[in-house]
Amino acid sequence: MKNRIKFLFIVLFGSSLLFSCMDEVKSTYTFRTMMPVYLEMKDVRAQEISIAPAQEIENPGKIYIYKDFLLINEPNEGIHIYDNKNPANPINLSFIPIEGNVDLAINSDILYADNYVDLLAFDLSNIRNIRLVKRVEDVFNHLYQHSTGKIITFKDTVLTSDSPRWEYNDMWTVRPSMSLTSNMAKAAQSYGTGGSMARFTLMDGHLFAVDESTLRVFNVLNPAEPKFLKPIELGWGIETIFPFDQKLFIGSNRGMHIYDASKPENPVRMAVYEHVLACDPVVVNEDYAFVTLRSGNFCVNGVNELQVIDIRDPYQPKLKKAYPMLNPHGLGLAENYLYVAEGKHGLKSFNVSDVLAIDKNQLEFLQSMKSVDLIPGPKSLIVIGPDGVCQYDYSNPARLKKLSCIQVSNPIEVS
Repeated sequence: MKNRIKFLFIVLFGSSLLFSCMDEVKSTYTFRTMMPVYLEMKDVRAQEISIAPAQEIENPGKIYIYKDFLLINEPNEGIHIYDNKNPANPINLSFIPIEGNVDLAINSDILYADNYVDLLAFDLSNIRNIRLVKRVEDVFNHLYQHSTGKIITFKDTVLTSDSPRWEYNDMWTVRPSMSLTSNMAKAAQSYGTGGSMARFTLMDGHLFAVDESTLRVFNVLNPAEPKFLKPIELGWGIETIFPFDQKLFIGSNRGMHIYDASKPENPVRMAVYEHVLACDPVVVNEDYAFVTLRSGNFCVNGVNELQVIDIRDPYQPKLKKAYPMLNPHGLGLAENYLYVAEGKHGLKSFNVSDVLAIDKNQLEFLQSMKSVDLIPGPKSLIVIGPDGVCQYDYSNPARLKKLSCIQVSNPIEVS
């Protein structure tokens, strides 16, 4: 699925014609790609982070709600902050420029965000005067290129080639685009709520962050003083994390890990439910985990389905039933209603009170809403896709009513 540092490869244009002095016609092809760039972390840390005025969204990533605010990550660039008191009219307030930022979470007015290998903490108590209050260095050290000691990032670059199948010879090849997306965290205490593809989540005074292979645990009992406690190796292919009932449900491209976090400083593995290799976000209620598996650029097995897993015995999770889908991405659960982002195909809603008859209880299919993730929030259903972020009144789950849409300035096709 998506790695923490993403490389998006997008073919933008067809051929253009160039004429030589011999009146021969030669075709050239223009490509847009993310080229690797190597940075010294000391140079990144030396840059002052100053809160910027509101900016248009170009490439929406993770979404997060906290109190009356909606936060939208711009992958590797920073975080947009919106006043969302009225979901029909969200107001763009400001932008926090954070290089290498992919994930976020909020605890008691403290925003946690990754800055390549560092964890940053910002004080949001005065939304008009956001301040960086803490930097925890070198906690996401998997991003270091160990042979050079530098950070790998990517720069949006336009290149031309004589071949319609352009490739870069070093390790990156042109691929269709894949939007960076976000796990609906169960709101508790003064925590916020993220989407179903989140890699940051909060529970019981602790921040949990996953990368491709590791769970990292932070003590945030004092929200403004996050302390890194330990890494826990999980195995390769880790994608998302979802907290519920003192447990962590961790989605991977090979299955779902369940960890007992009743002692949050020391999560302990309870079980691993395995499936075929496929991209895998997860949401949970008391009895069942709902998992979407999909094919795509980094999801190689061509499986597109919703799986319902019985977790009443968390030490022995069992597949209850699987339902075919088109290309499911993120999902969200609100009581007995499940919302599934079907990528370029649209947005679906289901009544899941009977998990053995979900296919017979589809409520709606909005084919015009390209979607990759969502949050069933207290005021609206927030849906993110390649064209922007839309909000719906879902008081009637069978008939969603559009309230507003934040359009992006440079939309790309979702895979």
